[in-house]
Amino acid sequence: MTKERIILGIDPGTTIMGFGIIKVVGKKMEFVQLNELQLSKYTDHYLKLKKIFERTIELIDTYNPDEIAIEAPFFGKNVQSMLKLGRAQGVAMAAGLSREIPITEYLPKKIKMAVTGNGNASKEQVAKMLQSMLKLKSLPKNLDSTDGLAAAVCHFYNSSNPLSNQKSYTGWDAYIKQNEHRVKK
Repeated sequence: MTKERIILGIDPGTTIMGFGIIKVVGKKMEFVQLNELQLSKYTDHYLKLKKIFERTIELIDTYNPDEIAIEAPFFGKNVQSMLKLGRAQGVAMAAGLSREIPITEYLPKKIKMAVTGNGNASKEQVAKMLQSMLKLKSLPKNLDSTDGLAAAVCHFYNSSNPLSNQKSYTGWDAYIKQNEHRVKK
């Protein structure tokens, strides 16, 4: 009997958090869901983080993912934006870790490369490729949800490759062990 697994992909953000879910049966992936959490209506940054945590927990409780793939923050020129994005990612990761779900981070270029074969592909190119691969009838207006779905698809392609250079955590203990330089003693 072929084992099934569910992968939740997350594109963290403080304006829109995109997510996508795929089911893997054997060596084939099937589309389950994609959507986004609109956060622009909230002005309080801490309330946005709370909403990200709650929605991620809700997704975990609804779909029971075996693994989470999350887009790693990219380095931009605006330090404040990077800090907010890193917090959003951290809160989503904390939700997964609180349920002891393995989490893997992927750089945006790696996700684009896995889906389109081009690490510099546009959001539109990634979305169109996902539409073709997963036979999606239509694409959402905002492409943050397809970015989340792309993270899940990237994980599907990379999870069988132990040499791929992504960070993976199976729980708080694993995170701390792999990031001892971040822990204050």
